[in-house]
Amino acid sequence: MRIWDIHPGYLNRQSLLGEHRELHGVAAILSKGLAGYGRHPETLRWTDLGWALHQRHRMLAAEMAFRGYRDRSPVRLRKAPGRWPETFIDAPGEQFARLAEKYAAKEPGRIRLPRSTHELWAQHKYSLLARDQAAYRAFGRRVSRLRGRDGFDAIALELTLWLRRPPTPGNLRNALDHMRGHPRVHRPPATSTSRTLAAVQRAAREEHDAYLLSQTALTDLAAWPFRQSPRRSR
Repeated sequence: MRIWDIHPGYLNRQSLLGEHRELHGVAAILSKGLAGYGRHPETLRWTDLGWALHQRHRMLAAEMAFRGYRDRSPVRLRKAPGRWPETFIDAPGEQFARLAEKYAAKEPGRIRLPRSTHELWAQHKYSLLARDQAAYRAFGRRVSRLRGRDGFDAIALELTLWLRRPPTPGNLRNALDHMRGHPRVHRPPATSTSRTLAAVQRAAREEHDAYLLSQTALTDLAAWPFRQSPRRSR
């Protein structure tokens, strides 16, 4: 039984659908008090954290939808909103290492497993920009001083924790403006956040754009309910 903590864009098809299936198993155990895997470490760390399990499911469903799979089985648990497990079966850095070993002779995920700390940061930067501009700038300065895989595990942990926070309306629009500035993205005339993200996703999928396809934000941002920024009075 495995529920990953790193972004599901790194999972290949088999792992993505497998986690989706096993997450529903954990949800059933928690909601119905089923025996069997009730004392499994993966089940225990999600106990009393129904909202977090629901949100992880939204992340999986957003990634699945981008890859052409339709999720018809929502997770309705909502206990302890805003709280996430405080422990990991494997720390995020170790999860990347496990996937690298597992996928050595198999198909990769949508996002290539990062070979350096710089690459890890580049794949997450728009996700962080959608949450906190100051943290985005600080991360950029910090990572620029690193070489190779220096600091990889620490950065992987911090980025994983950041992706557990919801984007804020203004920062979300800023991140999408950066992403839609990519030359191949058609810019929709409306101000709808959902339409802008849909245009970015469409461009990435139809053009097989390696740059956009390497971004966690491509589906990460779709996993959170959109809230529009308040309009300025004129």
